[in-house]
Amino acid sequence: MKLIRTVGALSLAALAALNSPITVAADQGWYGGISIGRSEASIAEERIRAELLAVGRTMTSIDEDHQDIGAKLFGGRKFNKYFPVEGGYFDLGKFGFTAQTRVPGSYTGEAKFRGLNLDAVGILPITQKISAFGRAGLIYTETKDTFTRTGAVPPLTNPNPQEKEGSYKYGFGAQYDFTPKLALRGEWERYRVNDAVGNEGDIDLVSIGLVYTFGSEKKPAPVAATPPPVYVAQAAPVLVIVPVVTQQYCSILDIQFEINANTVQREAEEKIDKVGLFMKKYPNTTAVIEGHTDEVGNAADNMKLSERRAQNVVTYLVDRSGIARSRLTAVGYGETRPIGDNTTQAGKRLNRRINAIIACATDIEGIVPIPDRITMAMELEFDSNSAVVRPQYREELRKVANFLKANPRVIATVEGHTGNLQATPKEAMEISQRRAQNVVNYLVTEFGIARSRLAAEGFGQTRRFAYNTSLEGQQDNRRVNIILDFPN
Repeated sequence: MKLIRTVGALSLAALAALNSPITVAADQGWYGGISIGRSEASIAEERIRAELLAVGRTMTSIDEDHQDIGAKLFGGRKFNKYFPVEGGYFDLGKFGFTAQTRVPGSYTGEAKFRGLNLDAVGILPITQKISAFGRAGLIYTETKDTFTRTGAVPPLTNPNPQEKEGSYKYGFGAQYDFTPKLALRGEWERYRVNDAVGNEGDIDLVSIGLVYTFGSEKKPAPVAATPPPVYVAQAAPVLVIVPVVTQQYCSILDIQFEINANTVQREAEEKIDKVGLFMKKYPNTTAVIEGHTDEVGNAADNMKLSERRAQNVVTYLVDRSGIARSRLTAVGYGETRPIGDNTTQAGKRLNRRINAIIACATDIEGIVPIPDRITMAMELEFDSNSAVVRPQYREELRKVANFLKANPRVIATVEGHTGNLQATPKEAMEISQRRAQNVVNYLVTEFGIARSRLAAEGFGQTRRFAYNTSLEGQQDNRRVNIILDFPN
């Protein structure tokens, strides 16, 4: 009699896809668990019919019991996040049949399957919490049969045959990690078994279970603290700006916070909205939102406060302007990058700020400013001690002129800067003023921009972009910025 044969694969119950950010389980270590589910075999009706015909009896009907509850206990060792070895004990349940014969009589059979397994498992991480896996392994199965008969069915030679035999199994499944220690697992497996009367067949088990990982949770390696930058003492207070220079046109966000506050104030919202406007027009740009504080209070607390300030601005841009969070990075610098004198209230307020450093687009044509404020900056560099506008900037200045013509309410402030290479601060101020004025004259004479819409202002060496210890730094400081502004 053949009791068990292959059945079709059963679909695996879907795992719920939860969204909370939870750390995945440890990559290595021991684990154990328990699973329970439905097992299924199929009854070989034709084989039973043939066996009854061989003893002179004709089967008229058969009742099958081909499903039961299956369970398993298991434990394993995870060598890395892709490969564990797993062993355990399984009980596939009990299956049977009752056949009725034409000459009144019945023939009943029942089989139980349980045993041990050792599997190699391959894991494929899908997300931080969900992974798929496949398995293949060896099994050692004990099968116990019980056969009974009534009426005209002849007596049985061996009503209680047993078999212990090695074979194989395979399967696949998915796992969801609730925590680094506790996970939910669902899987389908196929066991190749012997039914104790000489027939080979398959039993399928679809189960769901819990997995517990032993040992302590893996903690990330400590990150060395970044030492604060060293500031060189100056004879007089100097405003030092350390920029992230990418391309030529930038939108610079500069807002201040109240003491110990990290929420975005209403008066700052319009400035942040302009950053959103700029990034919408140029969808390939990214931005680093920098948070800063004054030096009042504890340095560690100030670092956390600056991080919260930057993150709140990022969240505002995501929620209000629809900017993808992947385009924004929040960084906190605490009190390590002051731009004002922390011994004065005005200086402290300058230091409680947010800056946006934007990887900018290469033109400003096409931006339509709204009646409020939109500020962009263009940088022009000069030769040492020279105020002559370089020829290569003509095309860039033409774009600025086109923007001013297309938006007649926009005004421009040309800011001149230099390093500290001149003999005196007064001479540095004079050359920076000449540089700014030359750019204004260029826009007026070459492109016909009304002089009333342009202003020139020199800052000398008071707003260095970089340190003058290298030729590159000195060149960065010999510059002109053009600030475009839509007045209130």
